[in-house]
Amino acid sequence: MGGLTGKVAVVTGGGTGIGRASALLLAGDGANVVVNYSRSEADAAATVADIEKLGVKACAVKADVSKRDQCERLIDEAKKAFGRVDVLVNSAGMTRFVPYPNLDDLDDEIWDAILKTNLMSAFWCSRAAARLMSAQGDGAIVNIASIAGHGTNASSIPYAVSKGAMITLTKTMARALAPKVRVNAVAPGVVETRWVGDNEDFKAQGRASTPLGRNASAEDVARAVRYLAVDATFVTGQIHNVDGGRVI
Repeated sequence: MGGLTGKVAVVTGGGTGIGRASALLLAGDGANVVVNYSRSEADAAATVADIEKLGVKACAVKADVSKRDQCERLIDEAKKAFGRVDVLVNSAGMTRFVPYPNLDDLDDEIWDAILKTNLMSAFWCSRAAARLMSAQGDGAIVNIASIAGHGTNASSIPYAVSKGAMITLTKTMARALAPKVRVNAVAPGVVETRWVGDNEDFKAQGRASTPLGRNASAEDVARAVRYLAVDATFVTGQIHNVDGGRVI
């Protein structure tokens, strides 16, 4: 076991993609893990089973983190299950693929869904978790942002805006919660998960614009999450790009 032995990690969107990969790496370092999901129940159950094979405990908690009360319930459930929260990974996210020029296709429903899922969930979960972390004396929050938040081309304008705001949220929350709680973010480029599905043009565009010549895997991103959560004990308020050099 590693540096998280006896500690507890909560991973939103933890059943699939970056969330699943992060949950498994943190479990490998000794953490008991709460795997959050909203729709992917079977995937969350499979992730829990794989975590338990590593010799730690895990549970799946259904919560729609686009709703404030369910974010608070998620953290409450983690406390009930394990008594504490040491690491929070805000990995839940969504998008709609809307070309930038198609402004009239961006209705209020799209804006509301993306901002609540990608941005407000991170604030609501972090606020709830920080109460426990501060009482414990320390903790680490890692947000999954995106290089879209730096102004690179993205799946849609609302998605880019949500990730830009998450970058600012990371920096301001780091200042607000210091010195007890560290807050950092990982900003990937295109990640080859089912989240981008069969959008081959989008994936090809990512590879073509990346100096390292490929898109990220979920594991690439998860390794950065683990670094910020476990090893980077004197790092807070930072945005760690995992983009193969795309924003150079």
